[in-house]
Amino acid sequence: MANKAPKVVVIGPTYIDMAFRCAQFPGPGQVEIGTGLRYSPAGPGPAQAVEVVQCECQAHLVSKIGGDPFGVMVKNSLAEWGVCTDLIRLAPAINTGVIMTWVNAHGENSTCIYAGANAALQAQDIQAAEQVIHKASVCLLHGQLPQEAIVEAICLAQVHGTKVILNPARPLGPRGQPDANMPMEFFLADVLIANFFEAAQLTETSAVSQANVHQAKLMGSDLVARGVKYAVITLGRRGCVLVDRNGSEHIPAFEVELVHQTGRGDAFAGAMAAYLAVDDDMHKAVEFASAAGALACTKFGVLEAMPTKAEIIQLLQEGAL
Repeated sequence: MANKAPKVVVIGPTYIDMAFRCAQFPGPGQVEIGTGLRYSPAGPGPAQAVEVVQCECQAHLVSKIGGDPFGVMVKNSLAEWGVCTDLIRLAPAINTGVIMTWVNAHGENSTCIYAGANAALQAQDIQAAEQVIHKASVCLLHGQLPQEAIVEAICLAQVHGTKVILNPARPLGPRGQPDANMPMEFFLADVLIANFFEAAQLTETSAVSQANVHQAKLMGSDLVARGVKYAVITLGRRGCVLVDRNGSEHIPAFEVELVHQTGRGDAFAGAMAAYLAVDDDMHKAVEFASAAGALACTKFGVLEAMPTKAEIIQLLQEGAL
């Protein structure tokens, strides 16, 4: 990658991740004594933006937080990581989004997600970021936001010739619930990154029980036929598949010791955005992203697990030996 710091605009949801530890999950009407509590900024928006910074690019995060102490904590934490927070909008009457996770003594977990201020991100919030989108090399989008905001971002990026990378998680409906409909504008993305089961939903593929390379190539071809320039289908330990109009290829995963996999997808997307901000080689971009995703699985935490550019390059060199 070149020795310069191009701009990447990250548009994604922001949450506070709260994890409780307890001996067992409380049942209805029961009270359990907790044994631990951890909370920190999380969500695709912050994690992907931090990964972009770790890859030595400028990251501007467009997101929405609530008028509560958690919102202040998010902005302060991201600023310390080097993320530009000027475009994080405030929804004073709504709480910041929360991911609440209970972990029992057996390591099992149960999670509840509250979209909060993420569901209030509107088209005008994206329009306020138009100049930054215009000057950016890449616009990295996560689909778990209100539909109008995602569509506006894709359209503005296209107008200004900014590359669009989209992770098409189901967009949020008016009440913060996943919307069943997928906007056609999603298929205008330059790069669409989806895991195997997201791709199956997008392509309406039925009878899918487990991820496999052959089926991923077929689904990727379907996505390309619908308008996507490059489809990247991630398969976990099986690596990923890259598909474009010229064909498809399977890129194996890197062998690492798995510790915590929460940040894998966000590290993958953030690293790909950083690479494509300075180089158009998709094969190398996917390899770079795959190394980042693998390294994110070797550490606990979310933001803390995002690997640096030097760490990614080292793993790539070791993999080439």
